[in-house]
Amino acid sequence: MPAVRIIFWKELADHFGSKRFLILFIIICLTGISVAYLASQNLEIFTKIPTRFILLGFFISSVGALPSFTFFISFFGPLMGIILSFDAINGERSRGTISIILSQPVFRDSLINGKFLAGLATIAIMFVSIFLIILGLGIWALGIFPNIAEISRIGVYYFASVIYVGFWLSLGTLFSILFRRTSSSALASIMMWIFFTFFIYMIANVIADQMVPIPPVTTPEVIAKNEAIRRAVMRVSPATLFEQIATAVLNPSVRAFGFVHPAQISNLMLTPLPLTQSLMIVWPEFVGLAALMLICFLISYAVFMRQEIRSL
Repeated sequence: MPAVRIIFWKELADHFGSKRFLILFIIICLTGISVAYLASQNLEIFTKIPTRFILLGFFISSVGALPSFTFFISFFGPLMGIILSFDAINGERSRGTISIILSQPVFRDSLINGKFLAGLATIAIMFVSIFLIILGLGIWALGIFPNIAEISRIGVYYFASVIYVGFWLSLGTLFSILFRRTSSSALASIMMWIFFTFFIYMIANVIADQMVPIPPVTTPEVIAKNEAIRRAVMRVSPATLFEQIATAVLNPSVRAFGFVHPAQISNLMLTPLPLTQSLMIVWPEFVGLAALMLICFLISYAVFMRQEIRSL
């Protein structure tokens, strides 16, 4: 534990002192502030949000051509995780410092655990800062303070954001172990980000149209089957899991995803759901996202513990 603590604080200081981290943090922070400020100047966008959850609109509302803050987390969050981890291990190898570190009373598991926990703590601190800024802008614009229900939902959304970026942190760590060169690990991480962010949507549409084609004259049942297959394929993407969690948690009116039969719309109640029922809707997505992060890190851990350590 002392070795893990030392590596943790050293890596934490390196992250906050890194120029690449500061640049991306400023971009995300300014984006969040811009969205919140523009939303405060266009209060009509909150008319579809229940009064008890009005502050949640600052996280999910889009203003004109500017997407919501949740979209920016889904898009830029992976880059933050990749930036913090793509050279976590092979960077030490290229500098020739990994053999020096492990020659000290520092075990391999202490090294990788300390680096991963430091990256996760950096992400958590970053999101706390941004969320508090956006919440403060909302309080200043509307003149109201968040209630317990809003704070609870924002807290769940916060943990989902940390887990989502934590998956990309663990993925970058894995590639930094598998590849000797930092450029290779960075390229592999970015390719995975591009695949899960862009290509998975095209692949899902192609698979759904091949399995359940939609003819010119169709029925709601056929559309529902096509949409179900498309969403099943898209759930492979962590971005899709995170977006569904964010939508259900920050919008209490959401009761289902995908195609809803017109006959079912009249049966839906307009009252907001409590947080427990919103979590039941996306509980599989929440567990799946956390499992992806843990599995990816465990693979990194197992590979690193068996890998030959030799400076280049």
